[in-house]
Amino acid sequence: MIHNEDREQRFLHQIHKLEFAIFKIKNKTKLNVAFGLDQQSMTLLSIANLNVVYPTEKGLVRAVQNLSFNIENGESVGIVGESGCGKTTLGLSIIRTISGGKIESGDISIGDKSILDLTDLEFDSKFRWKIISMIFQGAMNSLDPVYTVYDQLSGILKEHASNDDDLIRTLLSKVGLDESVLAKYPHELSGGMKQRVVIAMALLLKPKLIIADEPTTALDVLVQSQILNLFKSLKKQGVSFVVISHDLGVISEICEKIGIMYAGQMIEFGTSEQILKNPQHPYTKALLKSIPKLGASEKPNFITGEPPSLIEPKVGCRFASRCPDVMKKCEMDPNYTENESGYVRCWLYE
Repeated sequence: MIHNEDREQRFLHQIHKLEFAIFKIKNKTKLNVAFGLDQQSMTLLSIANLNVVYPTEKGLVRAVQNLSFNIENGESVGIVGESGCGKTTLGLSIIRTISGGKIESGDISIGDKSILDLTDLEFDSKFRWKIISMIFQGAMNSLDPVYTVYDQLSGILKEHASNDDDLIRTLLSKVGLDESVLAKYPHELSGGMKQRVVIAMALLLKPKLIIADEPTTALDVLVQSQILNLFKSLKKQGVSFVVISHDLGVISEICEKIGIMYAGQMIEFGTSEQILKNPQHPYTKALLKSIPKLGASEKPNFITGEPPSLIEPKVGCRFASRCPDVMKKCEMDPNYTENESGYVRCWLYE
C-alpha cells in the first residue's frame, strides 16, 4: 500500500512538472516578467518544481511542493503565508541548511549553476555567505552562546580569508549597534540587539542574495525603520532579497513581487501592486481581509477552519475545505493560470 502511494505521489509530481512546463511555453512573455526572466538580463535565482519533505513516523511531510519562481539581479520577492505553510523551509532550501528534511526533487540555480549539484565543500567555499546569506528567524538560536559577538563575526571573515575589523564596526553601526556590543555574549543582549547582530552577520561578505526570515519581528518601530532603510540602500547597490514574513507592510516596502504560499504550495505569484490591489486566489483575498486597516469601518475577518495536514496530502485544492467558492472541480489539483502579472493556481480562473 505504501509503495502504491509513493508511486502515485511520484506520478503526480511528474504531471505537475509537465503542466508547469506547458504553462511556461504558452505564456512565455508574461512569465518572463512575472518570474524575473527578462531576456536582456541575468536571472540571479531560479527555483523550478522544488519538492522538500521531512520523514516522520506517520509518513512524509511535504513541506514544499512543486514550487517555482525566479529572481533577477536587484529584484526582491516577498513570501507570505500563515505559520506552517513552508516559507522557512523554502528559505532553508535555498541556502541548503535543511535540518531533518531533504530536497526530494526540483532544482535551485544561481545564475546558470545548479547549487543542488554541488558538494557541501563547493557550496560552502563558493556560495554560502559569499553569494547567498540568510537572516535566520529566532536570533538566539543563530548565535553561539559561548562566543562573544566579535568572535562570531570575525570567525566568518577568517573562514573566508578575511580579517576586516573596520567592516565589522561599520556594519554594526549600520544596524544601530554600538562598538561595545562586540565584547558581549549573546545572553547579555536584548532580543532586538541579537536580531541586529544576525542581520550584520548576513551582510559581512556582501552577498548578492539575502534570505530574510522575519527580519524585523523582534525590533521596535524606530529600529525597524532603520533596518528597512538599510535594505533599500542595499537594493540600490544590486542586492536581491527573499523576504519571508507575515508582515505585508514590510514586504510592500521592499519587494517588487509577492508569492503567496498555502499548505506547501505557491498558490499565487505576481507584482506587489497586483497582489495587494487585485488578489485572485480566494486565500489571498481572505488573507488581506484579515489584516486590520487604519481608518477602516469594517472589522478584519478571520479565516475559518484549519490548514490541511502536509503528511501525504490528498489530491485536490489545499484550500478547498476553507474556501467560500469551493466546487466539485476542486477535488482535482488546480492548474497554473496566467493573470496580469504572474499566475494563480485556482479553478475559478481556468
